[in-house]
Amino acid sequence: MVEERAFWLAWSQINGVGPVLLRRLQKHFGSLTTAWEASSIALVDVEGLGTQTADAIVAERHKRDPATLLEQHERENVDFWTPADADYPRLLLETPDPPALLYYRGTVDLLENQGTTPMVAIVGTRDPSDYGRRWTRRLTTTLAQSGFSVVSGLAEGIDTEVHRSCISLNGRTLAVLGTGVDVVYPWSNRQLHQQVIEHGLLLSEYPAGTQPDRTHFPRRNRIIAGLSRATIVMEAPVRSGGLITAHLANEYGRDVYVLPGSLDNPKAIGCLHLLNKGAQVILSEAHLLEMLGSLPQLAPSTPAHQTQIPLDLAPELEKVLQVLTHFGQENGVESLPFDLIVQQTQLQAGSVSSALLQLELMGLVSQQPGMRYQRC
Repeated sequence: MVEERAFWLAWSQINGVGPVLLRRLQKHFGSLTTAWEASSIALVDVEGLGTQTADAIVAERHKRDPATLLEQHERENVDFWTPADADYPRLLLETPDPPALLYYRGTVDLLENQGTTPMVAIVGTRDPSDYGRRWTRRLTTTLAQSGFSVVSGLAEGIDTEVHRSCISLNGRTLAVLGTGVDVVYPWSNRQLHQQVIEHGLLLSEYPAGTQPDRTHFPRRNRIIAGLSRATIVMEAPVRSGGLITAHLANEYGRDVYVLPGSLDNPKAIGCLHLLNKGAQVILSEAHLLEMLGSLPQLAPSTPAHQTQIPLDLAPELEKVLQVLTHFGQENGVESLPFDLIVQQTQLQAGSVSSALLQLELMGLVSQQPGMRYQRC
């Protein structure tokens, strides 16, 4: 039997099928394996898929063999995850557009992937002021010493200060690239590129050998935001990749924190706009830790082996747990696909996704390969 990860790879190579549509296909059919066999008539039932696109997908699909594709791809790219893999970062999986393939190089920390070790992103301009550099080092040092893993993009400027500060403290840092993980960019960070491998992890949705392209970097910002419990923007002019990351973090329901700057500093104007739109201001290192400490805990508790629904659950959580408990028992199945849970609960997909994450963190639900869930 061909494994589900082969179909994540195969679907990702179909023209016109991006991360959002891939996620919709997976949720609609319960697995991409099932979606691969779907007719064009069945495909048009998926949101965003018209008849012309569905016909084109079916025609292109016949030219590919998922098992062969996976075998070839694994020879060229040793280390990568798909959403079907248990070690795929769980917070990234909760976004509406997770990468179909996430390549990595360095040392994997499964506690990060599980959300137990919190990750915080620090981003900003490639040309920071002395003030921006100084506070980037101070905040990065504070986070590293407090047990956070720090995420950035290995670009010049703020990103470089973040990674260097973490490494100088033997802290844990992750860099999300707009190239393959084997490609150094910018070249001035070639030594830092190697140091991140030794002290953390390089991540990218692009396969080995992929060279820099200006369209890649805005896209990689969603991965930075998706991995992280919170995003900190240090300095950012009006047109800045850091603002894109902050916007995406806000869309994903993650906190956004901003270093306050001066109206006289053009590199701070983007940050001031974020504050005006509701981002939280950082007043000191202690204040940042206080705000991070108020985030809901992600560490999973010991699974509770019980047959009754726990008391004091929010209504949506209780409804989802009821379906997993009783529908599974009545139909003799241990796990249910995501789309069936949505159908049975009659809740919005986003609400079900959020409820499942909360129940998983409480030790009441576990996620299985292929976006299936079962009651612990």
